[in-house]
Amino acid sequence: MTDAPLGYQYVTIRLVPDVAREEFINIAVVLYCQSADFLDADYVLDARRWSALSGAIEAAEVERSLDVIRMVCAGEPLPGLPDLGRPGQRFGWIAAPRSTVLQPGPVHGGTTDGPAAELARLTDCLVR
Repeated sequence: MTDAPLGYQYVTIRLVPDVAREEFINIAVVLYCQSADFLDADYVLDARRWSALSGAIEAAEVERSLDVIRMVCAGEPLPGLPDLGRPGQRFGWIAAPRSTVLQPGPVHGGTTDGPAAELARLTDCLVR
């Protein structure tokens, strides 16, 4: 008997250097799998890629923002954030638009046998 694939949702995190131009680069993926109690983010920082759109963005600032996303995924309490107890609530908070520079894309779904491996695969496909 084999285990059934696990359903998941994911969202890409986009770097939008100039909102008026509506250009973006995918820099991260956040994957949530309720049945596996899995919520994690993976990102790739490549300042050379986004400097083609705008050289005005500080890599350290973007990395700090992405670290906050990872901490939210891990359920770490952060000053100034609401109580985001369950992984589904944390994923919803991450997937909700709130920034002009880092923006979530639309939520997509799929099935997988391993959420961590799927997160790595999606990062390779959508970000690298």
